[in-house]
Amino acid sequence: MTHKHLVDIAYKWVLNNASCGVAFKELKSIGAEIPDVLGFGSGGHSVLIECKASRSDFFADKNKDFRKYPDKGMGSHRFYCCPEGLIKKEELPEGWGLIYVNDNGKPKCIAKPYKGNNVHKYTQEKNTLAEYNMMYSALRRLQLRGRMEEIYEQPK
Repeated sequence: MTHKHLVDIAYKWVLNNASCGVAFKELKSIGAEIPDVLGFGSGGHSVLIECKASRSDFFADKNKDFRKYPDKGMGSHRFYCCPEGLIKKEELPEGWGLIYVNDNGKPKCIAKPYKGNNVHKYTQEKNTLAEYNMMYSALRRLQLRGRMEEIYEQPK
């Protein structure tokens, strides 16, 4: 299973299962962190998903500055997404969730970083400025392409 395949699955998962109405895949913006998937919901809710196709990639992730200092990272909730069995629950950083993807490409959340179904509670400290910068970057791209007027149109 490729990293790109995992990212596509995680993107759909965050939109359908994590109270996020908007999400980005590997969007570069101002700052060092480029999340594989970052979803946004109302009330400052955000979900980061890091996809790992190998154990070496998972272990290398721990050395990133925003993993060593979680308040520098994005996501009020954070998950790893990987092929089944690649990462074990007991290997997760504190407060992280885990999504397994089976051979058929079906995701299953096996560890949640919150209790019950209340995704708006039990949040981590996060870098809100980095999240604002990502939103700004996405909206600025629409502005530069002359597509900002579309945000005023009502969905069909």
